[in-house]
Amino acid sequence: MKKVFFILLALLVTVTVALAQSRFITVSNGKFMRNGQPYYYVGTNFWYGAILGSEGQGGDRKRLCRELDAMKAMGIDNLRILVGSDGERGVPTKVEPTLQEAPSVYNDTILAGLDYLLQQMGKRKMVAVLYLNNSWEWSGGYGFYLYHAGAGKAPVPAVAGYDKYMQFVSQYATNDKAHQLFYNYVRFILSRTNRYTHVAYRDDPTIMSWQIGNEPRAFSRKALPAFERWLAEASALIKSIDPHHLVSIGSEGAWGCENDYGTYERICADKNVDYCNVHLWPYNWGWARKDSLIADLDRSCQNTKEYIDRHLSICNRIGKPLVMEEFGFPRDNMSYALHSPTKGRDAYYKYVFSLVADNAEHGGLFAGCNFWGWGGYAQPTHENWVPGDDYCGDPAQEAQGLNSVFASDKSTLQVVKQQVKRMTKAHQCSKR
Repeated sequence: MKKVFFILLALLVTVTVALAQSRFITVSNGKFMRNGQPYYYVGTNFWYGAILGSEGQGGDRKRLCRELDAMKAMGIDNLRILVGSDGERGVPTKVEPTLQEAPSVYNDTILAGLDYLLQQMGKRKMVAVLYLNNSWEWSGGYGFYLYHAGAGKAPVPAVAGYDKYMQFVSQYATNDKAHQLFYNYVRFILSRTNRYTHVAYRDDPTIMSWQIGNEPRAFSRKALPAFERWLAEASALIKSIDPHHLVSIGSEGAWGCENDYGTYERICADKNVDYCNVHLWPYNWGWARKDSLIADLDRSCQNTKEYIDRHLSICNRIGKPLVMEEFGFPRDNMSYALHSPTKGRDAYYKYVFSLVADNAEHGGLFAGCNFWGWGGYAQPTHENWVPGDDYCGDPAQEAQGLNSVFASDKSTLQVVKQQVKRMTKAHQCSKR
């Protein structure tokens, strides 16, 4: 009888573990799996979600729930979110309030906001991609860690220009002290328990993926080997703390690797990296000119397809899915007004969505997309964000409304809804 009891107990433990693991999104044979079925999705960027979920400066839980309900009703169930910004306040181009005010000194109000956000997303069966660092100035990131590692203050791009900023942050790839400060942050966040659900982050299926950073870059070809080592070290650390969740880089693709496709392939092929990312910004990358946004659509679309195809070929070689987790296009005539037309954006979104859906419908590795970014019910009051203004899809360093998709952008939202239907169809076909 004892032997039978222990056999049954072992079976029960095995089944319990399997059920627990099935709650998480996983990757199998190059595809995302959710609840035992292939997972293809339409998502968005909602970087300010944790701030909105707080009860302090910038917090608005009523608006947060309204935004989540609106996205869920459209079929958007995957949100890419900033865990929190770093450093001092009062920097014109940086998000505030900040989460990490100094190394290992945390703003508990923002942590509560992140907890609340995850709780509310879990109730709606939505999932989060949480990024932990940033190569750009708008949330601290590289510049914050370099400053506290003794490298000096990062230049503010709005004042000194991006060339000087990028030259400064190119030190990050080789600065071990800065890396260690970041790893302390990673250990703290990944070891948290949600105060509202009482579920440890590492056990929460609401989190789809931990992401090392937003657009991590080496910022110089010379730093590429050190950049690769840092990403490998960071992904290994994340997996050692939390083996349940997926890990991704947050990369723009080869564009973020000094246009070195070999570097991109190596960082994605790492055993601790579960899937690949790519970003697309036709205006930022010079494919669409300020005064010719619509006239340059054909070139933007052609370059987009070529860029995606090169990255998909890499994904096919290494057997991992691809997500286009950032793409954006300015409002017509570079207008920032809430109700200004979005003819160019709608056409670009439709084209990009078609590439994802066509691939997904054939069971390909192009599995999801997160457009940038969700502005929802925000009512921007200044072209340049100042504390007290609503948060929208455009961070503090960008013109407010330039790339945001607001709840009033009916034509853009219709394009998104059509894509949700196609991705749902792709999901159903993949189950046959």
